Amino acid sequence: MIGDASEAEDLTQDAFLQLFRKIRSFRGESALSTWLHRITFNIVLQRFRRKKLGEISLETVDSDHESGKPRNQVGRTDRSLSGLIERLGLTRAINQLPTGCKRMFMLHDVEGYGHDQIAKIIGCSIGNSKSQLHKAHVRLHRLLQEQSLQPREEHNASFSQAINAVGRTRD
Repeated sequence: MIGDASEAEDLTQDAFLQLFRKIRSFRGESALSTWLHRITFNIVLQRFRRKKLGEISLETVDSDHESGKPRNQVGRTDRSLSGLIERLGLTRAINQLPTGCKRMFMLHDVEGYGHDQIAKIIGCSIGNSKSQLHKAHVRLHRLLQEQSLQPREEHNASFSQAINAVGRTRD
């Protein structure tokens, strides 16, 4: 995520220092690993917020001095944009899941709860938790496959709608 090994090591050390400082505030409502993951996530997020993006003048020559090749080649795939499109598709597919499947998916795969913890939270059996999660995975897989089979024009239209929706939420 960071792209720099030494910075990643610093963030790891910060996460364990934060764990050491805050261990008394751990309530035990979830697994320790879930709590540590949240601490780590927050530390990385704080670093991203603090880190300012560098400014690049549009008037500078856009080439790599060592190789002489242009840095940004016209017509090449923008990997960050591709990732955004995939995330939007995944979000759309998750939102199409039935309520029970969506809840199990979010608790287990996003929040990191185990089946025994989910069973206690929701008040169901562990087997029911596992069954609902399996159904969620199957449906999510099917929805993602259906999205990938859509014609390109539909992808572009839904992408434009999603970008416009994001723009409206910022205003």
